Amino acid sequence: MASRPEALGGIVDHDIYNLATIELDNYSALLIGMHADQRFLAGHAAQIERFLRGGGTVVANGHIAYPFLPGMAGFHTQPSGRLEDLAIVRMAEHPVWDGVSAHELTFRRGVAGFYGRVWHDAPEGAYVINSVGSPDKPLDFIYPVGHGRVLFHGGNDLWQFGGAESTGRIVPQLLRWLFNTATASSECIS
Repeated sequence: MASRPEALGGIVDHDIYNLATIELDNYSALLIGMHADQRFLAGHAAQIERFLRGGGTVVANGHIAYPFLPGMAGFHTQPSGRLEDLAIVRMAEHPVWDGVSAHELTFRRGVAGFYGRVWHDAPEGAYVINSVGSPDKPLDFIYPVGHGRVLFHGGNDLWQFGGAESTGRIVPQLLRWLFNTATASSECIS
């Protein structure tokens, strides 16, 4: 995502294993991909929480197996592999998903489940944007932590969606949301 024209100079890549030496206060957001080492991140949960409480933004993706974000616990699998359990249900509007079809989130090349297939309990005060299968199974939500906030997506990295379908709107809208709502500076770390 750092190489996208609208992100040039605004996103800085760092090795996650250097997290202890990175001064997070120099950045407005921390972007965490679904394949990040959650066990390692759980060991740095206090550093991440300090960043959030100070006004930072964390965008995290994936299935939480080792909790590293305040208020987050592990994921829940769907009870069956039925198509209706994989349907994305729009719960509320948010600028990142503006104009993005829930149907196109559900199906990619005619196959359901790529966007998300598990759910997490939304922390207290969370604003649920999308659920999977039914309204009581949150997939995408944003919640406050101190002066900061977490935007969580319980599936594949949001920044990997593109193409001609409405899902191609996610990345540019995510970047616009990150840079228009930046707190400390306009730089994000991934």
